[in-house]
Amino acid sequence: QVQLVEFGGGLVQAGGSLRLSCAFTGRAFNMYHMGWFRQAPGKEREFVGAITWNGGSSTYTDAVKGRFTISRDNAKSTVYLQMNNLKPEDTAIYYCAADWAGDGTSWNPALLRDYDYWGQGTQVTVSS
Repeated sequence: QVQLVEFGGGLVQAGGSLRLSCAFTGRAFNMYHMGWFRQAPGKEREFVGAITWNGGSSTYTDAVKGRFTISRDNAKSTVYLQMNNLKPEDTAIYYCAADWAGDGTSWNPALLRDYDYWGQGTQVTVSS
């Protein structure tokens, strides 16, 4: 059974940085695409970014391009979200998610229902 646990959320001033981690427990981390999503109060969960199973490619929503970077360490079964130049509108609960890449089906990284497993989320609050 796969479990995802996010770490690293907190309160930061605008312009600051945070690095979120998502620890994966279970088998074959290196066979999962990994995504990051966020949900602000009163809003739907939205795509932030994602990285392919081998780390060869990543994609981001326009709102975070140039500020956020996703990376993964397959040896540690961990995916990271480095967030720089944070803005108050980045305030949300951040979730990581895993999508099995081994079935060979096409993957839409921004589509919530494509993901098989979700973490419980970590709160990020950016003060102005």
